[in-house]
Order: sequence, then structure tokens, then C-alpha cells
Amino acid sequence: MRHMKTGMLCLISVVALAACEKSDKGEYSKTLKNVNVIDESNLNDIMLTVADPNEAVTYFQKAARENPDRIDLQRGLGQSLLRAKRATEAGVIWSKIIKHPEANNDDKLAFANSLARQGEWKKAEKVLDTVPPTYETFERYRLEAIVADTNKEWKKADSFYETAVGLTTTPGSVLNNWGFSKLTRGDYDEAERLFGEAITYDPTLFTAKNNMVLARGARKNYTLPIIQVTQTERAQLLHTMALTAIKQGDTQTGKSLLEEAIEIHPQHFEAAIRSLRTLES
Repeated sequence: MRHMKTGMLCLISVVALAACEKSDKGEYSKTLKNVNVIDESNLNDIMLTVADPNEAVTYFQKAARENPDRIDLQRGLGQSLLRAKRATEAGVIWSKIIKHPEANNDDKLAFANSLARQGEWKKAEKVLDTVPPTYETFERYRLEAIVADTNKEWKKADSFYETAVGLTTTPGSVLNNWGFSKLTRGDYDEAERLFGEAITYDPTLFTAKNNMVLARGARKNYTLPIIQVTQTERAQLLHTMALTAIKQGDTQTGKSLLEEAIEIHPQHFEAAIRSLRTLES
């Protein structure tokens, strides 16, 4: 009888041990799967931010082919194509994404963005019209401002730009766009102010620096603004200022600016040399 009890205890122990091992294996597999998901998520984030845009496109193309139902991978492909400046291809992808059952308003904005980058302003505007007016995000107002600019609806554009600036902590690029809008309207003072503000948020934004020089040059102010620049940037800005002066008939001033740009550039400044030769000939 004692042997039977001992045998039963041993059997129960073996069964319990097997159950524990089975449970442990299940938990291990589940944990491993979770780790793989985390690793994939991190890799996706890397591909969308710091990776080479074209390498990211290749990565997401492969991943999307292997998992055609996953909208996150389709989004990754669309975003990577935009980063790679392949807006036409991106538009094709986003046009499919917005038809997905899990698509949202951000997907519509991404589609509108890809259309805007192709110059398809009317189509972009139609897509923006499908986004509810209550959906107020930085990207929405940024796109609305650009479309309004294209339609020369200046009051609407100013209103949208102002709202967009208030919805982000990094408004440098939007302020630059707003300034360029003012520049094209001939409001040079306001344009220069907006470019200057853009640079305070992002001192590396060379486009805003160059646009600021254009705004000053349009008023025949041929002195560089007091902003933080590298030696190379300074030479490039002098070149821009010189071309502006020449275009407005101030040829001698333009020539002097070209000579200064060539002199201070740390390397061979071919563009400025070519401009000077053309002017002298």
C-alpha cells in the first residue's frame, strides 16, 4: 500500500513537472514572440528616421510583400518613399492605404502630402476636404496653408500658417514657408521677419537664410543679415545677394559681391566664378 502511494506521488510529480515544462515552453515562445515584435518595431522606427531613405524603401517593400495585410508596413513604405523624394510612388501607396479598413485621418493627410509634392494641388485639396474640420493637427494646417498659397487665397493661407505654428514646438520650416509666401506677394519686410524667426528656431536652416537674403536684396539692401553662418554659407549667401543685385541692374555691386564670395569661400567656388566670368564677358 505504501509502495502504491509512493508510486502515485511520483506519477503526480512527473505529470506536474511535464505541465510546468510545457507551460514554461509556452511562456518562452510567447516572450520570444514579444521580443521579436519589439525588435521589429525598433527596426521600423530606425528605418523611418535615421536609415538611408532608399534602404528603408527596400526594407519596407520586402516586409510589406511578406505581410500584405499589415497597414503599419504599408505606412512605413509610403513614408520612406516620401523621405526618398519619390512622391509619385508614395502617392500610389497612400492611395491604397486610405482604402484599408484601419485607415485613419493621418493616412489621408499623408496622401494629400504626397499629392502636393507632385504638384497635384487640386487633388490634394480634395483629399484634405475629406478630413473632418474637427481634426486639428499641425500637419493638417501645414498642408491647408500650402494649398491656400497655391490658390492665392492669402488670408486663408496666413490663418492656416499661424495655426500650424501654434501646434508645433519646431516651427522653423513652417515659418520659412510662410515667409516665402510673403516674399512672393512682395511683402519683403514681413518676409524677412518670418525668415529671421525661422532661423531662431533652427539655426541650421540654410533655406531660410538664403530666402532672407532674397528678401533684403529685393529692397536693394545688399548687406548680409546678422545671423549665425559658416564660412561656406556666408560665401553662398553673398553669391545669392550678388545675383539679386545683378538682376535689379546693380551690376557693379553684384560684381563686388561675387568677388568677395569667391575670396572667402574655403574651397573652389565654381558657381560664383562662373557667374563672374559671365558678367565680365
